[in-house]
Amino acid sequence: MTELLALDEPAPVRVLRPDGAAVFVLAADHAGRLIPRRLGTLGLAESELARHIAWDIGIAGVTEAMSARLDATAVLQAYSRLVIDCNRAPGHPTSIPTISELTPIPGNEGLSPDQRTARRQAIFDPYHMAISELLDARAAAGRRTIFVAMHSFTPVFKGAARRVEIGVLFHHETALSRIMLDLLRAEGDLVVGANEPYAITDDSDYTVPVHGEGRGLDHVEIEIRQDLISNPADETAWAERMARLLMAAGTRLSAR
Repeated sequence: MTELLALDEPAPVRVLRPDGAAVFVLAADHAGRLIPRRLGTLGLAESELARHIAWDIGIAGVTEAMSARLDATAVLQAYSRLVIDCNRAPGHPTSIPTISELTPIPGNEGLSPDQRTARRQAIFDPYHMAISELLDARAAAGRRTIFVAMHSFTPVFKGAARRVEIGVLFHHETALSRIMLDLLRAEGDLVVGANEPYAITDDSDYTVPVHGEGRGLDHVEIEIRQDLISNPADETAWAERMARLLMAAGTRLSAR
């Protein structure tokens, strides 16, 4: 099988502060929008590849800044969700989408099993292996971990505007999800959604069910509306807010 990524192409995963002192481990499944050279542009114009269908706009900057403020380990995926979605189990219908929102993805049509496997081995597996190895090492060292999945969402989806500004997502409600909802609502200037604009399910999601729920860790998924983090200043402001609230949430959890 031909290797998907050439030796001079960026690695599929970036790990920030692997020895960070914080209890938090941050993960950003859709932080990047790179496409392997061998795949060209997947048949899409650059204008399409800059849209939310290709990545979670703004979340890389927010996650990087949160990592710095918290001294927290962060794991970020560098390649586009259109190549393979790292928050879907391989084989799921939307793992390698042939249409995203309303946009056909020509380069994902008619893929052979070998082509699908090449994408998984080059991008999906290294990303989740990096997360697993970090969490394994923390467990072996007896370190507490709070797992936080970071995402962003488009303000308009299939023509429908979304009023929610930040969502707290969970599969089964947890103490941390309740605390984060309380803290965000207490800010007084946010439209906060519980399982909005999405909800986590075993079928549609991978990262939180496997690395959070599967390990019995305190965990939460955060979704920030993309128009609120569309420039570096806003990314920094949101990172500062989220770092402050996560620290408060961690304190409340410890007091339980």
